[in-house]
Amino acid sequence: MDEYKLRRVAEAEALGDRCFDYILGEIRPGVTEVWIAAKIDAYLLANGGEALAFPTICVSGPRGWLMHGEPSDRVIEKGDLLTMDFGAVCGGYCGDMTRTVAVGAEPDAEERKCYELVLESQKRGIDALAAGASCREVDKAAREPINYAGYGGNFTHGTGHGVGREVHESPYMNRRADEYLKSGDAVTVEPGIYVWGRFGVRIEDLLIIGDTDITNLTKSPKCLIVV
Repeated sequence: MDEYKLRRVAEAEALGDRCFDYILGEIRPGVTEVWIAAKIDAYLLANGGEALAFPTICVSGPRGWLMHGEPSDRVIEKGDLLTMDFGAVCGGYCGDMTRTVAVGAEPDAEERKCYELVLESQKRGIDALAAGASCREVDKAAREPINYAGYGGNFTHGTGHGVGREVHESPYMNRRADEYLKSGDAVTVEPGIYVWGRFGVRIEDLLIIGDTDITNLTKSPKCLIVV
């Protein structure tokens, strides 16, 4: 990815960060998933996004296990976990980020445990990124803490993917990957835990692979926020 493309991806991700800061002030018990998603979309398009990178995901409470769930008319309740996955297109290139927040109250013990597991999983995955690294090994590193804690069966997608003109493109980091990361790649690291019918957690950042370093373009906080 050349310098122009990297700047555009960074611009798109910075818009996502600003959107997340904005939407924290709009989330509250009593509004619906589709209302939150519409607020996200409107912000992205009114503040520099030329299009949405993909349909915004906004799932709450017992719908949180739907990792790619469409926003519904479900009313968000006090105590729900709410997962939002969104991104804009800037200069022809995509952003992509996910955050899970707690609405109105602290999460229960298992939800908190799973959030911390996903956070540790993401850290392990990011730490494994490097030019020349095996995509399969990055995926393996991210899965280790979740597998060890007994939630391996609840992490049902790949650890990450490339981002550019398309929001999902090579390289892909999953258990079957045979690719290697290279300098200039823009990739996500996005582990998750999805407990059927109860809740879900996903945390996603967008990072640039350098010759000797990694740049995380996603600046939004990753501590569990209660709104």
